[in-house]
Amino acid sequence: MKIFNIKDKLEYIEEVAILTQNEWGKIKEGQAGFKEKVEYKIDKIKNSLNLNNYCKLILLDGEKLVGFISIFPTDGSEFNNLTPWYATMYVKKEYRGFGYSKVLNNAILKEAKNRGFDKIYLKSELNNYYEKFGAIYIADLKNGEKLYYIKL
Repeated sequence: MKIFNIKDKLEYIEEVAILTQNEWGKIKEGQAGFKEKVEYKIDKIKNSLNLNNYCKLILLDGEKLVGFISIFPTDGSEFNNLTPWYATMYVKKEYRGFGYSKVLNNAILKEAKNRGFDKIYLKSELNNYYEKFGAIYIADLKNGEKLYYIKL
């Protein structure tokens, strides 16, 4: 298992975009407009690769994608003055339960710190999950999610 910045492994962008759209997008694979949404995500990733407050790390098992995690400049409409954001932690189903989310978490926190950030924000509907990674509750969001930060 090894972590890479997706900008060094561009061949994984399409797979990441498909998984992202299926996990968080309203339009799922097989529905009208899915291909366009994926192409939009691919372009968005490519156009963000050199921003300091954007990063997408991928975890590979040899040549197989295991999962990914990101730093985003913003995430949602509430608190859009906060940056950067911890986002899109995803581990493929067949790799869940083996601690790979912790591997991804540690890698993105290290990356954020290396980029000069002293904290990173995140939002989630999950209860008592991100606290194990050091997340500190800030507020409830209008959409039902909770806002947290992690001190780096």
